[in-house]
Amino acid sequence: MAIDPSTVPNIVLNDGTTIPQIGFGLWQVPPAEAEAATREALAVGYRHVDSAAVYANEAGAGLAVTNSGLAREDVYVTTKLWNPDHGYDEAMRAFDLSMNKLGFEYLDLFLIHWQCQQFGKYVDTWRALIDLQASGRVRSIGVSNFKESALREIIDVTGVVPVLNQIELHPWLPQHDMRAVHAEYGIATESWSPLASGQLISDPLLATIAAKHGVSTAQVMIRWHLQQGLIVLPKSVTPSRIAENIDVFGFELDAEDLAVIATLESGRRTGPDPADFLMLGWE
Repeated sequence: MAIDPSTVPNIVLNDGTTIPQIGFGLWQVPPAEAEAATREALAVGYRHVDSAAVYANEAGAGLAVTNSGLAREDVYVTTKLWNPDHGYDEAMRAFDLSMNKLGFEYLDLFLIHWQCQQFGKYVDTWRALIDLQASGRVRSIGVSNFKESALREIIDVTGVVPVLNQIELHPWLPQHDMRAVHAEYGIATESWSPLASGQLISDPLLATIAAKHGVSTAQVMIRWHLQQGLIVLPKSVTPSRIAENIDVFGFELDAEDLAVIATLESGRRTGPDPADFLMLGWE
């Protein structure tokens, strides 16, 4: 069952552009399944697609958008620069390669995927993204998995503030401190692993809330993200779940629900801490 795409709110970013608050996440979607999954997502109402170079599914996502029958400007597309491509020249080449795979003339949002602090190149990488935006080839630029020190450094050195930071965020890890830093600069917060990689699906507290509203625990968590003003990227390759994950506008969590969900905070991650992550094969 499809929803009206206009039902999904848009978040206004600090550069004046807008982004749909729910996106279709392509992390761990096999390359061979990416086109069909993205096509299904677009058919049921998604207008925001999130890929990355390391996912190896940019080509499938691009084909799905191109062949969807939708105007290119009606679908918001993000991709990300992978770790070995840090550095100014390297980032420029990586962007060209991603664009060739996507098959687009322009990109809506380009992100640095991880800060890779050990490389010491994220400022030069950010300068490349600034120049790509100035050229008109990408409309907005941001970061992913940046912690406070690296985020402040790229802003202090270049004077250019990312439009968003995509970070791991779910009820176990609500990221209050990073969200406060984002608010200071007007940076949007985008949640990856919004369902804790599925590990919270069977949580009994969430199940009780879901039963109360006649929805699934996944829908409860996605609604939790939306009501906090977060941009959320649920992922699935199952058509029924793809549709379910965007069908979250027929109910609202109340104060009691939110208080219960707040008790789940533990600081537990499903992925690595960006402060020390450098592995080239993860994600």
